[in-house]
Amino acid sequence: MNLVIDIGNTRTKAAVFNDGTLTEKHSFKDAGALTQYLAGKTFAHCLISSVSTDTSVILPLLPVDGKKIQLTTSLGFPIRISYDTPDTLGVDRIAAACGAYQLFPREDCLVIDMGTCITYDFLSSDGVYEGGAIAPGVKMRFSAMNHFTARLPKVEPVPNPPLTGKSTVASMQSGVINGVLGEINDFISRYQSQYANMKTVACGGDLTLFENSLKPSIFVAPDLVLIGLNRILLHHVND
Repeated sequence: MNLVIDIGNTRTKAAVFNDGTLTEKHSFKDAGALTQYLAGKTFAHCLISSVSTDTSVILPLLPVDGKKIQLTTSLGFPIRISYDTPDTLGVDRIAAACGAYQLFPREDCLVIDMGTCITYDFLSSDGVYEGGAIAPGVKMRFSAMNHFTARLPKVEPVPNPPLTGKSTVASMQSGVINGVLGEINDFISRYQSQYANMKTVACGGDLTLFENSLKPSIFVAPDLVLIGLNRILLHHVND
């Protein structure tokens, strides 16, 4: 069994894979909870990814018999990276693209990850990561309105708000949620005008806010990043 760990901005996720099959996954609020989970366990190989902390201290502590791999932009990948500034490319974006490559090999894919930021990444049918776009995430947009104005309140997101808000809170919810929905649909439409048979794959913590509103052609893959991390790990263990 192999272990992959994804340390994000707000949560840490760990998943166990038997070759390409996800058998177990967990989410932790801090490193202490992850350490407690790992106690008494042993894994064949491990890959760890982080967008928020240095993993070089954690890596030696992982209970692994074989390879321990820290995900960096200089690591070899099962896809080819075509990006003008690869050193600045987030490892979470690479992992999501590798997850799409695992699920839909030899197909054009638009990967949408709805996390702290919303990222749109395009992977061509010949396995080339071409780049994409980064936009503010849902909570970031609400926080910005509260922070940069004197009178707008701090508001929590809700799914499917009415288009016409009847209060300031409802208007802010409509503006953010319906605005993001329009943004997502526009990105999809513009890519589809160039790549007619493209697959759209969506993941991320805020995906639940939009699941019932997104176009039915979208493939929802909540474990996409974990699947991608395992694909990268297998690339180094088996290839």
